Amino acid sequence: MSTTNVVDNPETLPARRNQSVSQLDLIVIPVFFVLLAILLTVVWIYSDFDGTTTSILEPDRLWTQAQEQITVALWSTVLVIVLAIPLGILVTREGAPRLKNNLVTVLGLGQALPAYGLLVLFFVAFGQGTLTVVLALAAFALLPVLRNTIVGLEQVDKSVIEAGKGMGLNGFQRLRKIELPLAVPVIMGGIRTATIINVGMATLAYLIGGGGLGITIAAGLKLNRPVTILVGALLVALIALAFDFIGGLAQRYLRPKGLS
Repeated sequence: MSTTNVVDNPETLPARRNQSVSQLDLIVIPVFFVLLAILLTVVWIYSDFDGTTTSILEPDRLWTQAQEQITVALWSTVLVIVLAIPLGILVTREGAPRLKNNLVTVLGLGQALPAYGLLVLFFVAFGQGTLTVVLALAAFALLPVLRNTIVGLEQVDKSVIEAGKGMGLNGFQRLRKIELPLAVPVIMGGIRTATIINVGMATLAYLIGGGGLGITIAAGLKLNRPVTILVGALLVALIALAFDFIGGLAQRYLRPKGLS
């Protein structure tokens, strides 16, 4: 009887639906990754490279640019996590609703800026280099993680929190043992979104001295080499899919056992 009630309870349906989506992600993403990798291999083997294209697509150069792309995307995402999750926790505490609304509004306006314009603003403020790119990307991608942290914490069942109070847990203990574990799937969804944003925006890092695969794509555009553009774009897509798959694994396995 109790098992049937749990299965049929409408309140369990969102969690079950999220679980199904997570499982589907872990199947679909690798499939797309393999398909794009095959396409990249076919383009690389069967395309006719002239001297200019061969120079642009020199493997050591592409490897260096891919490392720069990954480094910028990784550290900007780490910075987003370090800033956005504590901020989300802070503004969901009692007495901070106005701060929450104002912060989300300001960050929403910041994200409305074109990516190129944001990079230029940070270039003017901090000069060129990888650090400037990391700061700009973190500022642009802060909102999804902050918003999902807020939503995740606010959707925790109040009766569960009250039960924690009844067990004698203080505010920090309730946050650590109840609220954050239950909010993990939603927070991880925001982190995955921020990661994809950062990987994509890192393609513009070359504009202010941050390197990355944008150098190859820009060279292909400037010299009218479609194969070069395609190779650069496919490498960026593969990096994005790899990051998203890792995020999907974390989203699945960091959730509380009772929700998996």
